[in-house]
Amino acid sequence: MGIGSFIKKQFIDVLQWNEETEGVLSWRYPMQDFEIQNGGVLIVRESQIAVFVNEGQIADVFGPGTHKLTTQTLPLLTNLKNWDKLFDSPFKSDVYFFSTRVQTGRKWGTPQPITIRDKDFDMIRVRAFGMYSYRVTDPRKFFTELSGTRSTYTRDDVEDQLRGILLASMANSLGASQIAFLDMAANQALMAQEVKGGLADAFARYGIGLDEFNVASVSLPEELQAALDERISAGMKGGMSADKMAGYTKYQVAQSIPLAAGNEGGLAGIGAGLGAGLTVGQVMGQAMGQALNPGAAPAAAPEAAPAAAAAPAQESIEDRLGKLKGLLDKGLISPADYDATKAELLKKLIG
Repeated sequence: MGIGSFIKKQFIDVLQWNEETEGVLSWRYPMQDFEIQNGGVLIVRESQIAVFVNEGQIADVFGPGTHKLTTQTLPLLTNLKNWDKLFDSPFKSDVYFFSTRVQTGRKWGTPQPITIRDKDFDMIRVRAFGMYSYRVTDPRKFFTELSGTRSTYTRDDVEDQLRGILLASMANSLGASQIAFLDMAANQALMAQEVKGGLADAFARYGIGLDEFNVASVSLPEELQAALDERISAGMKGGMSADKMAGYTKYQVAQSIPLAAGNEGGLAGIGAGLGAGLTVGQVMGQAMGQALNPGAAPAAAPEAAPAAAAAPAQESIEDRLGKLKGLLDKGLISPADYDATKAELLKKLIG
């Protein structure tokens, strides 16, 4: 090998990155035993940015285009190396290429439930999954905070970092939101909107731009899912504000009536209460009072009115069955509880 051939191989006339491997976000041009020719050409393709780094310190940054490398086009590197204006020799510098293409369809999820604050339920634990897209927007921050001097840095590498950032930002955004979590769980687009702003700011600190973010599914603890199902069943909409809490409580009491039918002192009480001359409204009032103040003793039956207006001292089983049917028709008890109570009353009638 002649000396001319040897020298030719040591100098780089053209620097470029062909992106032959999918998913690489940062690539360092191999410079070992090579020097860059003064006046050489730097080719930066669309969706790329090139950065010159001198001994770990970022110097000049180049966007898409063809650039001739001289002391005029490399002012920061020229200053770092103390070149004078007549410099015309080959030089060494690390050159990093960054891909700015959007990385689409990336999956995110919560391997373990995350704990968030909620204005209705105080602290809750949820799991969620979805998709997001991102791209490198600031190579200086990306190099300093994430990729560093590695020869290649892939989206798999960065996504290991992004998962932690995403989950922390998600918990903070949802916890600081004034929107009840039940509303966001029922409207995943709203949930994504609440998270996206804070997440975009968190990504930006690392030189990454968040392009898209969506929530595909939310998994709630069983007790919270039950509360959501109850609210949907009751036809309630909007947040759990004070003016709507009363309606929600009434619904919960109505749901609890059949469950209390077999309890001593409870609404086996539904037949006995009606038989004692109480109206349906009075029975419901007593049930609600006990639900809201479980430690209180059951309210006594109202004093007997004058004989002309008093209810019969002992109501017939047929009348009690009729009132029980009325409760079923109004949806205050379930068919199963209606059948069970009806069977008990019929036993008394037959016996």
